[in-house]
Order: sequence, then C-alpha cells, then structure tokens
Amino acid sequence: MNKKGLSERDICTKFITPAIERAGWDIATQIREEFPLTNGRIIVRGKLHTRAANKRADYILFYKPGIPIAVVEAKDNNHSIADGMQQALNYAEMIQVPFIFSSNGDGFLFHNKLKTAGQVENEITMEDFPSPEQLWQMWAAYKGINTEQSAIVTQDYYSGGSNKTPRYYQLLAINKTIEAIAKGQKRILLVMATGTGKTFTAFQIIWRLWKSKTKKRVLFLADRNILIDQTMTNDFKPFGSAMTKIQKRQADKSYEIYLSLYQAVTGTEEEQNIYKQFSPNFFDLIVIDECHRGSAAEDSNWRKILEYFSSAAQIGLTATPKETKDISNINYFGDPIYTYSLRQGINDGFLAPYKVVRIDFDKDITGWRPDKGMTDKYGNEIEDRIYNQKDFDHSLVLEKRTELVARKVSEFLRQTNRYDKTIVFCENIDHAERMRQALVNENPDIAADNPKYVMRITGDNEEGKMELDNFIFPESKYPVIATTSKLMTTGVDAQTCKLIVLDQQINSMTEFKQIIGRGTRINEDYGKYYFTIMDFKKATELFADTDFDGEPVEIYEPETMNESPVPPDDFETDHDISNLIYSQNDQNSETFTVNENGTGSFGNSEDSTRVKKYYVSDVQVTVAAERVQYFDANGKLITESLKDYTRKALYKEFSSLDDFLKRWNHAEKKQAVIEELTEQGVFFDALAEEVGRNLDPFDLICHVAWDKPPLTRKERAENVKKRNYFEKYVEQARKVLEALLDKYADEGVIHIEEPQILTINPFSSFGTPMEIIKKFGGLEKYQQALNELEYQLYCA
Repeated sequence: MNKKGLSERDICTKFITPAIERAGWDIATQIREEFPLTNGRIIVRGKLHTRAANKRADYILFYKPGIPIAVVEAKDNNHSIADGMQQALNYAEMIQVPFIFSSNGDGFLFHNKLKTAGQVENEITMEDFPSPEQLWQMWAAYKGINTEQSAIVTQDYYSGGSNKTPRYYQLLAINKTIEAIAKGQKRILLVMATGTGKTFTAFQIIWRLWKSKTKKRVLFLADRNILIDQTMTNDFKPFGSAMTKIQKRQADKSYEIYLSLYQAVTGTEEEQNIYKQFSPNFFDLIVIDECHRGSAAEDSNWRKILEYFSSAAQIGLTATPKETKDISNINYFGDPIYTYSLRQGINDGFLAPYKVVRIDFDKDITGWRPDKGMTDKYGNEIEDRIYNQKDFDHSLVLEKRTELVARKVSEFLRQTNRYDKTIVFCENIDHAERMRQALVNENPDIAADNPKYVMRITGDNEEGKMELDNFIFPESKYPVIATTSKLMTTGVDAQTCKLIVLDQQINSMTEFKQIIGRGTRINEDYGKYYFTIMDFKKATELFADTDFDGEPVEIYEPETMNESPVPPDDFETDHDISNLIYSQNDQNSETFTVNENGTGSFGNSEDSTRVKKYYVSDVQVTVAAERVQYFDANGKLITESLKDYTRKALYKEFSSLDDFLKRWNHAEKKQAVIEELTEQGVFFDALAEEVGRNLDPFDLICHVAWDKPPLTRKERAENVKKRNYFEKYVEQARKVLEALLDKYADEGVIHIEEPQILTINPFSSFGTPMEIIKKFGGLEKYQQALNELEYQLYCA
C-alpha cells in the first residue's frame, strides 16, 4: 500500500486507530476521535456574526470515560512522525494531560511530560503503543495516588446512557476536585464564569463521591429559592428519592442528598438555627453555590453553618471570588483549585461576547446646581449645592434624564429588534418604577397592545415577580423589558437577554462581573450569539481594572444627541438577568416612600436614615460628545491613532511590502489572509471608514503600512477590463468572469471567492452552478480562472 497517497483520515483509519486498539484501548469507551475541545469563538461583525474555527484533537484517549490521559495528533504520510507534536502539546496543555503522541502512520513520537530529566521524547513503533494501565500507573505514581485513592478518583461519571462528555474545563474542575478530596483536602474553591455549568459540575462531583461511598450525606446550599428548585428538577434529578429540600424549618434525617436555602436553616434566634438539629458530623460534604455572597464573611450565617459542620469537606462555587478587607473567599477556602474565566469562555466559544455602547450626559459630566431659591415639582426648595452623578436618582431626580435614558434604549431596540429581552438596572426601586413609566411612554404602541411589554421586577412588587419566569423563558414573548434595582443577586439567567442597560453606579468588580454574566449564555435556537451593554453611568470603566478578565468586542460612544445608539456596521472589531426574587429577610431589600409633600425617602430597614429626594422636571439633559474607542486582539484599549496601530500590527506580521505581496499572491483564497489579519486585530471596516469606503483590503494595507497610492475596487476592475485578457475564454465563460469583476467592484474580493455567488443574480441567468462550472471545463479550471482573475486585479 502506498501510504503517500492516503489522506490523513485514511492514515488514522488504517494505521493509527488499529495500533492504539492493539495496545488494549477500547474503541467505544477510551478512544475519542476528532474530539472537539472548543466551539470556536463567536466573532461579531456589525449585526452579523460567525464562528472562528474550533479546536479539535485527532484523538483524546481516556483511562475511563471522563478521565482523559493522552493526546494523539495525526498527519498524513507526507509529513514526518513529529509534525503533529507541537499541535498535540497545545491540546495537552488545555486538558492538562501528561502523555502526548504524534504519528504519520509509520510510528509514534512519544512525549512524556512527567519526565523532568533524560529523554522526554522518543520514537516508538506502531506495535509499542502503551496500554491504558501502563499510562495510568505512571500518572498515579507521579501524583502520589495510592490504590484506595485511585478507586475514588476513577469512580464513574453519571452518563444517563447519553454518552454525553462534559466540556474539557468541566472535566478538569470535576477531576481536580475529586482528586483533592481523595487526598483529604477539606476546603476547595472552584471559580467558573457564569454560564459555564457550575451546577452541572457540582452534580458530577457529588455523584461520583456519593457513588464511591466516599461521601454519604451531602448538603447543597444556595441563597435563592429558584436556584434550589431549578437544581432539583434539572441537574440533580438523577438523585431521585435520595434527595430532599429542607423547608418549613423541619430536619428530616432519612435522606442522603439535602438542598437548602441558608435562610431556611438559620435565623437570628438560636431556636431558628435548624441546622443544629443535625449533629456536627451528620454531613461529610457541603457544597456552597455562589459562595461569594456570604460564606466568606466571618460573621455571616453561611460561615456559621460551615464552622458547625467543620468536619465535612466543603466546596465553594463562584464566578466572582470576593476579596475585600473584611470578606475573603480565598482566606477561607484557599486558592482556587481551578479557574475558568469569562475571557476563556468567550475565546472558546462557550460564552457570548458583547458590545458596549457608552452614552454620557452633560449633567453627569459637569454636574448641576440649582438657582438660588429654586423649588422642585412639589414646591420643596432645593438645597443649594452642586449635584453630580452620585446624587442622581438618590437625593435628586432629573426627570428629563430618566426620559432620555428611556429614549436611547428605545431607539436602540427600534433599530435592532423591539422584542429583544432587555434588563435595565436602576439605582433603587423608585428609579426602577420611574424608568418603567418612561419606557412605556416611549413605546405606547406596543404597551397598548400588551401592558406587560415593560415590567418592573423588584422585590417589593408581586405582579412583577410573578412575571419573572415569563421573562426568563425563551418561549415567552412578554415581558420584553424588565426594570430592576438589584445587582448582587445572581443565578437566574435569561438565556435570550440581548441588551443590558446600566443606569446604576457600580463600584465593585464582583457586582460588575455578575452583571456581565447575566447575558453570557448562548442560545442558538433563538439567535442569541452576543449581547450589548448600554452604559449610562460609566460602569464599564471597570474594564480597565486589572481584575477584569473578559474584555468587550467593542466600545462605541455616540458623538451627538441625535446619533443612533446602535454601533454602525463599519465600526466593528473582532474581538443572566440578576435574580429578581428576594427572600423576605433579604438584608439588601429596599423600600421607598413618597411623602404627602412630595419628598421621598428610601432605605434598607425601618430604622434607616431617611433621605430627602428632590424631583426636578424642567431641567434639560443632553448627550455629551464622546469618541469611539477600539480594543486590540488582546482586548486592550488602543490609545494611538487607528492608522498608527494598524501600521505597527502589520509590521509585526510582515517584514516588508514584498513579504506581504508574496503572502497575498500565494494565498489560494484572499479571505484567509484577511481573516488572519482580522484575528490579529486589524480593523478593516474602521480603516475603510477612515481611509476610503471603496478600497479593497489589499489597498488599505499597502496604503496604511507602506504609503502606496490606493486604487478603488472600481478602478482595479476597470484596469482588468482594459487588458482584454478575457478574450481567451469562450463567450459564456467570459460573461461569467465579467459579472464576477462587477461583483468585485461592488462588494469586494471575499464575495467573489464564495461558491454561493453562482446562485444569485446575474449568475443564475447563466444556468445552475454546475452548468456554469462546466463552461470552464470543470471545477478545477473554474478555480484556475478565478485565481487568474484575482492575479489580474492585483498585478498592478
């Protein structure tokens, strides 16, 4: 058999897979071919999106399902044995396995990461591939796992017969946690971005420890009722009759898996601390969901529960570990055993990227001072001082400001989709109610058709809370816009939320990450691939914080009051609603009252300080002029001119103009070069807007980087026509090429390279795509003609 003539897939089927099977690997449970590691980052282009290529290993080998141990990368026989090694090493680093193989069908190059001295890589024959047990024994010995611990670490995952494999980062989180507990670690912290499956991860950890009888009684704690109910009916459903929810302050000790609100087992009085009905040694595993919200504080109710059950292993789950002077997850749990960040989730394509629209108002920037003796709408004299953004919607209400926010939000929705689920985060309940009214007034047509188009969903409003499920469920059309005032509660996610509006000051990175997390879930069935944040109070300045780990694909700032709040398509770069149900004893719940004289007050308890609030209805507020900001491929703000930034980016990629021309001319498809440069942070659309809308990417590059005089696409097309090079083709083929040239002049080179172009006018009048290709003598000759057309376009 001539191996040189075989494809890579043939090499796998005929040589590599049989060699691995002969070593004792089970094709059904241990060998996973073409294993997808990522989904491919979602790249946003105006209102359109696409996915970058996903990362996919030729083989991932599992010691047992869910326990990866080796990577094998294959190449066809025209490559050397070692040609796949660097790629395989990258995949191995992602999934953190120590054994890496590369093969072309002649043998294997074996890389052993456990070796720190001597020969790390060596070639082995096709007959010498190691068995699963050989590799596992080496790895277990390296990690110090004894026989008893090995039984725990290799306990089966729950599959439910679906053979569904958790994502690579979930496998890492689960396996690292199981191994830590098997070795006796008592406190464990897992940090996983919102939307990456923390609850599913927790379920698999608990299931495996429970099934191995390592942990027999488990307590899962959360602080929102809906979190417990969703967990029981979804991820934890396989526990069946072994599972119960602690409620009505009753402790039934006949179950094995307990789920509870911490409020349900604690209280201010000793007799309300239901958890003390259990002995301190009753639970041997406690899992705390969203542990940043209380377990880290030394005087919190959660902390008291954890200290009471101190003999149990304790796992903290969070998307946003909290680190302040008084509260620290890390001080209690220790450093995270595994972290999967928002940035990683977006880059891997598991989380939705987002755009940012920043809108600043004149009064927010310059402040506002009342005239001496000025009264508000209720006749109350306004204290004479300068009011700024921190005062607005607290001690002073500028009603025109609220109306302008509502107008800008409504403009955005009209220009995108008026039925896109939207959350507006306000300063307080009073602000949320006024925002609801302003949004209703901006959308009278839809509000008249359905009064639930805009709803205030806050802790004090039963009607709003009753609509929460309808807002969350993708199938429910209404409500569309939810106004709310709470930020620190998380866990209820509106999968189809496409617009998050921030009209609330946010000074905490933890809260900011929670807000971002409200929109990060992807729902392809409902067209949710990315979302937009509309920021009216500079909250997104937190992007500059070194603790932030997931930059936006763009930040856009309208320059005038009348400019659209929707980022223009030529601006683009490549780069869960908050839980609105509050428990009755929520310490953060807020009440607001309007007094008979029109002044208002708000606070967090009956004894809170009453703050006078002035309502001013006749002060105009306008949008201040701002500038557009760009972010590079690494998510960093570009502070230099776009041309200078692009020039530097191109100089990094190409040593000279000749180097660029060589790459461009030898590229089978120009689209590949354009996409590669886009991923490196070249903003072709923004450059075209600045340099010339009718310029080809080729001319943009040559002009910006090497100061070459640019030609428009139309000029390039006319130059080709003057050369009469079409004469060598038959008349019908010539007409096709002339039409392709016209399409290039109108739309650019990427469009003429797409095979689908032959299905649209005017090509459809020439025949079917197959008939058109036959006019050139077949697909290969059609491609040659297209390549020659491109050569003619760029040869001068």
